[in-house]
Amino acid sequence: MKITFIGAGSTVFAKNVLGDVLAAAHISDAEIALYDIDAQRLDESYKMLTNINANINQNRARIHQYAGVELRREALKQADFVINAIQVGGYQPSTVIDFDIPKKYGLRQTIADTLGVGGLFRALRTLPVMFDLARDMEEVCPNAWLLNYTNPMASLTGAMLRYTGIKTVGLCHSVQVCAETLLKSVDMPTDNVVFNIAGINHMAWLLDIRRNGEDLYPEIRRRSRALTQQHDDRVRHEIMHKFGYYVTESSEHNAEYMPYWIKRNYPELIEQFNIPLDEYPRRCIEQIERWDMQREQLTLNENLTHTRSLEYASYIIESMMLDKPYKIGGNVLNNGLITNLPREACVEVPCLVDAQGITPCYVGDLPPQCAALNRTNINTQLLTIEAAVTGKKEHIYHAALLDPHTSAELSIDDTIRLCDELIAAHGDWLPSYH
Repeated sequence: MKITFIGAGSTVFAKNVLGDVLAAAHISDAEIALYDIDAQRLDESYKMLTNINANINQNRARIHQYAGVELRREALKQADFVINAIQVGGYQPSTVIDFDIPKKYGLRQTIADTLGVGGLFRALRTLPVMFDLARDMEEVCPNAWLLNYTNPMASLTGAMLRYTGIKTVGLCHSVQVCAETLLKSVDMPTDNVVFNIAGINHMAWLLDIRRNGEDLYPEIRRRSRALTQQHDDRVRHEIMHKFGYYVTESSEHNAEYMPYWIKRNYPELIEQFNIPLDEYPRRCIEQIERWDMQREQLTLNENLTHTRSLEYASYIIESMMLDKPYKIGGNVLNNGLITNLPREACVEVPCLVDAQGITPCYVGDLPPQCAALNRTNINTQLLTIEAAVTGKKEHIYHAALLDPHTSAELSIDDTIRLCDELIAAHGDWLPSYH
């Protein structure tokens, strides 16, 4: 079995995902191909994984590294699974552009990797690279599964499923930790909990949560209303009280997916709901500084070890290889799974994994208010894909104009001017649009 990791220079994430493979006895003898355009970062990941392979896996895995665009096809050749974790444009220059230019127009963001103008332009930078990757896969590993971890998840995964022949599933870790996060926030035990989650990535809904058949939502809501101290999940708790259900992804993410929280005319909301503006650039700077300290710990530590994490990838691979049924929350094409969302949308639903592949589960209607909120995000996602596929600049405008946060803050003319300025600033990181 061969696993190819695209974007392997993400050393900490590669440790989690591929360290999990090395820690899983039945798949740990895989051939692992590490690929990145940054040769130095790639080599650091290679050294890190080589040490883990020796320490917990008796060197059973065969690990190879491939640096540079010209070797991508070689890295992909005859792969059974391809894990995608790229960031096109990086922190510099692209992420800085995504935050600084909108700020000139009075449009503030927190993470900007999923929706908003930041998420829109991240998708426009990334989709051409994803389509190139798909063309290579169609030629050298056409039967491989693509496990996509790159954001914006719904736009990228949806485009791959609609416009390429590659079997693709989008994976995020917010589903696994959603119920536990909510219960801990209201000081309730997390054991023996059964839950059901469906919606779209970063805005999927905890539709049901029970222990021994008892509905836990009434007590959760009661305790949540009683919270008086400031905490960092205020937005999600407010969404739960106003719309009835808790949402999977963090408050700093959801603050920019809706028009209610980050508003120039109501600056007091930022403090009231504890919203961390410019959070993603701040994290990037901290991670860059932290990496200088982590580099030696991860790449030169000959005693480095790893404990299997909650990331889905290794469990999916194990399940398919062993025909061992496993349940995930996967991002897949709707195709009637959630009946009150568009069929062409990418949705996040329970999926069964086994030797047959990934089988999404039918959900039916979401609560109408939840589906309505999802559709406000899906509108922008679908138009982002349309822009990338057609090359028409007007669809970039449409996507931005329909974005909930942007349209709540900017006029039509300012939104179009903002898009034009972002297109110019990103330069060669974007294809040309007409």
